[in-house]
Amino acid sequence: MPKIRHLAIMTLNPSKLAEFYEKVFDMKVVHRAPDGNAVFMTDGYFNVALLPNKGQDTPSGINHFGFHVEDTEEIARRIAEFGLAEPTKRPSTRPYAEHRATDPDGNLFDLSEHGFQEVETDEDRAKTAPAREKVTA
Repeated sequence: MPKIRHLAIMTLNPSKLAEFYEKVFDMKVVHRAPDGNAVFMTDGYFNVALLPNKGQDTPSGINHFGFHVEDTEEIARRIAEFGLAEPTKRPSTRPYAEHRATDPDGNLFDLSEHGFQEVETDEDRAKTAPAREKVTA
């Protein structure tokens, strides 16, 4: 069964919000974007992405959530059965999720087969693919 493991929040001050979640809920920073703006945190089970809101008519608050899935193609098939657009591929340089889609109300969600605990881009996954196949074979 797919599991919700990720929530993204748009904020005008990701560092300040990260400090709040760190001090109040003991969450740990697992990654900061190279530009220092986005902060990714975890409680060890669930990840929260604090994304910079550039204030361009986008409200701060929940932006999207993410599912850890075993088979993206199966989930895409189920989404298509609802008459919705199939998930789109995320940019290869983005860590965590490989695909994005929307529910019938237009809520954004990510799909990831590798999960949300490790910072990993398509390039990283390609480097370890042969090793993973040997382990699962």
